[in-house]
Amino acid sequence: METRDLELLEKLSSRDPELKALWEDHVLYEKQIEKLDNKPFLTPSEQTHVKELKKQKLEGKTKLLTILESYRSKEN
Repeated sequence: METRDLELLEKLSSRDPELKALWEDHVLYEKQIEKLDNKPFLTPSEQTHVKELKKQKLEGKTKLLTILESYRSKEN
């Protein structure tokens, strides 16, 4: 995520609970993926879980960036 997105996110997360929740989910998914990626071997179930986590993370990031973009357009 770009620095300007992170700065805006930090500024707005205290005022926008949805934005805050999406960011917290994003960070949680990232940590879970990293933990699984650091394992030397993944079971088929774990591989499927990683794919689902990545999908959820991407969906959340898309929503998060859409919200940030709407805030940016209101500022201009």
